[in-house]
Amino acid sequence: MSDTLTNQFPAGVIIPAGGIGSRINHPQPKQFLLLAGLPMLVRTCRAFLELDVIRWLVVAAPIDHYQATIDLLRQHLSPREAERVLFTPGGATRQDSVLAGLKRLPADISLVLVHDAARPLVDGATIRRCLEGAARHGAVIAAIPVQDTLKQASPTGLIEKTVDRTALWQAQTPQAAKRELLELAFAAAGRQQFVGTDEASLLEFASIPVRIVEGSARNLKITRPGDLSVAAALLQEEPIMKIGHGFDAHRLVEGRKLILGGVTIPYALGLDGHSDADVVAHALIDALLGALGAGDIGRHFPDTDPQYRGIDSLLLLAQVQQLAEAQHVLLGNADITIVCQRPRLAPYLDEMQANLARCCRVSPSAINIKATTTEKMGYTGRGEGIAAHAVVLLRSEHGST
Repeated sequence: MSDTLTNQFPAGVIIPAGGIGSRINHPQPKQFLLLAGLPMLVRTCRAFLELDVIRWLVVAAPIDHYQATIDLLRQHLSPREAERVLFTPGGATRQDSVLAGLKRLPADISLVLVHDAARPLVDGATIRRCLEGAARHGAVIAAIPVQDTLKQASPTGLIEKTVDRTALWQAQTPQAAKRELLELAFAAAGRQQFVGTDEASLLEFASIPVRIVEGSARNLKITRPGDLSVAAALLQEEPIMKIGHGFDAHRLVEGRKLILGGVTIPYALGLDGHSDADVVAHALIDALLGALGAGDIGRHFPDTDPQYRGIDSLLLLAQVQQLAEAQHVLLGNADITIVCQRPRLAPYLDEMQANLARCCRVSPSAINIKATTTEKMGYTGRGEGIAAHAVVLLRSEHGST
């Protein structure tokens, strides 16, 4: 989703988790069940919280398990993830739970996604397609074409006819809409006591057009016990994992700004270089390129090219992130060490972390930044320059396109 659309349509997510999943035949609500070692609801929420474009996520929890739901997510989510999660008691129906979640979303949220708690394998690419589709067209659902032959049968089980599947789609979630459209749909349903099976049916009832965007075959809904085994098998597919290391160092000189991790730091000296000489961003770029087997920063952004003179290194990082996405890999996590005798960097690390995470399209918790000194030894210890090391792990994103 482009930055322009992100700013124009702040996004929130509603997870209706008010049911107990009776068909799965378990005493616990199915969203509490472990899937490859993590509760299903935790996996579902994390899929959205990994994206910075999601401002808030509301969980409509079962009334009888309300506090248990809060405790579960607080136990498994990082503090940065948990601070974006809100809760509300779920209703008797999915429609009631979604409406409760809609009322709980802060007023500045103008784009709303609704996603089943029992679809924990949703991927970031599908979420972004829904966001962009709703921002452009008003209302969309993720769906996949029906692939199997369909038969219409009589009550006694006799086949009456084969159904043409050419224009048939299997609905999934997320289902996304501009907030005002979803509120109009709920108001229309309330006036006429209409109960829909999903948000798209409410929008259709209110004569609001809904478009289809491409979903994913992996985005299955866990309804019966066997579905858990299928989902676990999909999660255990051997992932692509790639490791990269990056290093950069620049000399401190007068007459330059000191920019680290996209943050301008007040100091008498700045780093010398062709670009803004941001060693933190450069080390991360080199680590990403190393993991991709794509050379180094000099090959992609040579210091002989005038277009890169004085350029913001975060723009270069964003371009390298696009290279990673083209190979269907995403940043799993990064660990960065800044070697700097002075100035003191601790007050600026959080802002650096947020900047790098935004460029890499991950949660800030996936970026760890440390600052250290060399006890006045060497060129960094004498205050002649600053260096940075970065190590990254890239992982495959199943279902990306």
